[in-house]
Amino acid sequence: MHKSVINLNKIQSLIKANQEKKNNKNNVKIIAVSKTFEISHIIPLIEYGHTDFGENKVQEAIQKWTNIKIKKNNLSIHLVGKLQSNKTKLALKIFDYIHSLDSEKLANKISEEQKKIEKKPKLFIQVNIGNEVQKSGVDPHNLKSFYKHCLDKDLNVVGTMCLPPISEDPEKYFMRMNYLNKDLGLNELSMGMSADYIPAIKNNATFIRVGSKIFGERRKKA
Repeated sequence: MHKSVINLNKIQSLIKANQEKKNNKNNVKIIAVSKTFEISHIIPLIEYGHTDFGENKVQEAIQKWTNIKIKKNNLSIHLVGKLQSNKTKLALKIFDYIHSLDSEKLANKISEEQKKIEKKPKLFIQVNIGNEVQKSGVDPHNLKSFYKHCLDKDLNVVGTMCLPPISEDPEKYFMRMNYLNKDLGLNELSMGMSADYIPAIKNNATFIRVGSKIFGERRKKA
């Protein structure tokens, strides 16, 4: 069995054990974040039956996944990095989920482009839960009005997403995200990565983004 499949099974077992302990019945989907990894690293997971994969860059995703998605139409490709509005047209061609809806400008652009191709991606509103100036995302205080704007634009918002401050305990941020998400009446919550997916799941995350714990450490570019 390929190492990435073994790693995925370990993560699934840890999630199951944690959920049984907490009597948590959420269906947690693992997004295998395959950014920078060549397709040869990813094929074993596809052959094993894993269906959710994450990419950071639009161009890389198009080159890597276009042909595979024609053959394997059950795959879901997730954009987990920032989306520039000028890349929206290309992004909608390849991504099934976009986890980084962070501005009215981007919401308006997605609305415009999805009408042209008659395809509505599933969207997560990115919330700047730690109010960090260097991070994108909607201010939590503006979340309700932004969500209303998205609905007015006929966007398929399925949940919210956050990246908590890396220097702090993420649990308090995950707790707040869980509250905000429920307050909007949304079912999906995208939070938690390789280092903190267990506390994210404790707070009702339904999508976690795991890269290095599945594929190993990424090679640094020279």
